[in-house]
Amino acid sequence: MQYSASTLIGGFAFPEGPRWHADNLWFSDHHDGLVRRIDGNGQLLEEFAVPGNPSGLGWLPNGDLLVVSMAERCLYRRRDGALTHYADLSALHSFHSNDMVVDSVGRAYVGDVGFNYLAGELPRATNIALVHAGDNGEGRVELAAGELECPNGTIVSADGKTLIVAESFGHRLSAYTIDAQGGLSGRRTFAELGERVPDGICLDAEGAVWVTSPYTQSVIRVHDGGAISDSVHIEGANPFACVLGGSDRQTLYICCAPHHHASETLRLRGGRIDSVRVAVAGAGIP
Repeated sequence: MQYSASTLIGGFAFPEGPRWHADNLWFSDHHDGLVRRIDGNGQLLEEFAVPGNPSGLGWLPNGDLLVVSMAERCLYRRRDGALTHYADLSALHSFHSNDMVVDSVGRAYVGDVGFNYLAGELPRATNIALVHAGDNGEGRVELAAGELECPNGTIVSADGKTLIVAESFGHRLSAYTIDAQGGLSGRRTFAELGERVPDGICLDAEGAVWVTSPYTQSVIRVHDGGAISDSVHIEGANPFACVLGGSDRQTLYICCAPHHHASETLRLRGGRIDSVRVAVAGAGIP
């Protein structure tokens, strides 16, 4: 099925990393250095700054928010409006830390870009870091998986047993089995995506994955094995991330921008959130 999206709210630099939490849409504006929160109607409710530019978002079981700092290669924890350092990722992340998912018991899985594209470096394989929840202090960091080609959007299944990650420069989705201690094993290909460069992803109740494909200006619904059943065309911008939210989790929110370099996004301020109603509700960590 071909869907058409409409713009909910705009005027941002580069919105990314959306999550639906407590009836609100949260997202990072990488290039503005802000985390923002809006309601389902697009009304801006809150924003706050994060050092090193924010990326992935997730919540601990006690309600504390974890935020990836890209340039500082660390996680911050936000409690009662205050940010504190939570985990140092620099031993496992060679360049900017990026997207993240936090599971139901508070384990954070964080990927990174892996190479300094700003300096003209060529892509190289990198890691997903696993950060175990710290009750009141900092999280404990270990290697979850290696040899990934720019691990980007990441999701955990509703039963907590499977992690799926978009490998942007691998042009595929990869899946892992999650063990009782949070370790990842049994890597397999969920879907090969040809020339598409997958970015942010989200999971629905039928086990299909919505995948943003910025350079084809589309969001596609991909099934295990690679079949594509649905798509959304994005007009006038590139989609970089998505999440299923709303009261019934049948609204697909899509983070879009006309460019991905900060010098252009800050000048254009063309970043926006598009939305579209879809047939199948979201599942797993929203």
